[in-house]
Amino acid sequence: MLYRENGQFKSTYRADQQVFPILQDRVLMLALLAFAFAVVPMFASEYFFRAILIPFLILSLAALGLNILVGYCGQISLGTGAFMAVGAYAAYNFHVRIDGMPLLVSLLLGGLCATVVGVFFGIPSLRIKGLYLAVATLAAQFFLDWAFLRINWLTNNSASGSVSVAGLNIFGLPVETATQKYLLCLALLVVFAMLAKNLVRSAIGREWMAMRDMDVAAAVIGIRPVYAKLTAFAVSSFIVGVAGALWGFVHLSTWEPAAFNIDRSFQLLFMVIIGGLGSIMGSFFGAAFIVLLPILLNQIPGWFGVSMSTALASHLEFMIFGALIVFFLIVEPHGLARLWSTAKEKLRLWPFPH
Repeated sequence: MLYRENGQFKSTYRADQQVFPILQDRVLMLALLAFAFAVVPMFASEYFFRAILIPFLILSLAALGLNILVGYCGQISLGTGAFMAVGAYAAYNFHVRIDGMPLLVSLLLGGLCATVVGVFFGIPSLRIKGLYLAVATLAAQFFLDWAFLRINWLTNNSASGSVSVAGLNIFGLPVETATQKYLLCLALLVVFAMLAKNLVRSAIGREWMAMRDMDVAAAVIGIRPVYAKLTAFAVSSFIVGVAGALWGFVHLSTWEPAAFNIDRSFQLLFMVIIGGLGSIMGSFFGAAFIVLLPILLNQIPGWFGVSMSTALASHLEFMIFGALIVFFLIVEPHGLARLWSTAKEKLRLWPFPH
C-alpha cells in the first residue's frame, strides 16, 4: 500500500506529463541519485569502481543510444561498436591535436563525428530494412575497423592503431582517480538519460515509434520517413559516440581498434534485447545483466570450494551466459524492463488481488 497514487491530483497538463508523475517514483529516483553521487564514492573500493561501476555506466550510456535506434525507431544496427570507435578516436584527435582542448568538448566533438558517420551509414535505411539494414550497418563495422588499423592519421601516426591519453581534467579539476572517473561517467549518464527520456516523449519520439510500428502507415499520416529515420541514427550515434569516447578516455586510457570490434556491437545489442526494447530503464537493466553476470559466474565456484582450470571456467561462462540469455528471451521476450513494470503494477494493487 506504499506505492499508491491516491490523492495525487494533477491540476495542469505540465504536472500530468512530467517524467515521474507518481510522487513515490520521484522520491525513489532522488534517493537513488543521492546514494550514487554521495554514498557510493565514500565506500566503494578501487576494484568495484574500475571493474563494475565504470563499465556499467559507460555501457548503459551506449545501450541507451542503441535503444533509441533499435527499440524506439525499429532500425536494426550491428555496427554500434564501430560508432563507439569513431567517437573514441575522433575525441582523441581533437584532444591531442588542439592545444588546450577541454576534455568535455573533446567528448562531445567525438559524439558529433560519430553522428556524421552514423547518418552516412543510416542512409541505406531509407530504402532497406530488417536483415538487409543489419548487413549494411555490419559493413560499417568492418570498414571502420579496417580504417582505424590502416589509416595512420586517424591514430596520430600510431603504426599499431593503439593510442593513449593521460592528464585528464574538467574545468581545472583532475579526472585521474577511479572515484573522479566514476563521478564524471555518472554525471554524463544522468544528463543523457534525461535528454533521451524527454526526446522519446516528444513529437520526434512519437515519430520514431510510428516508424517502428508501421512505416507505411506513418508516411500516410504525414510523418517524413527520411527525417524520422535519420534523426534516430543521428541521436543514437551521438550518444554511442560519447560512450565510446568515455570507454577509451576514462575506462581504458590506452586502447586499440580491437576494443570496439564486432563483439562489442553484439554485446550492446544483447543488452538492449535483454533489458527491454523501447525502454530507457531497460538499457540500465541490460547493461547490469551483461556486466555483472560474467563476474558472478566466475565467483560462484569459489564460493562452494570448487576449483577448476581457467579454460574450463571460461568455456562454462560462455555456455551458461548463452543459456541464460535464451532463457530470459523465452520467459520474458519484452526484457527485464517488462518484469520491472509488471512488478510496479502489482505493487500498486497490493494487497488486493484484482
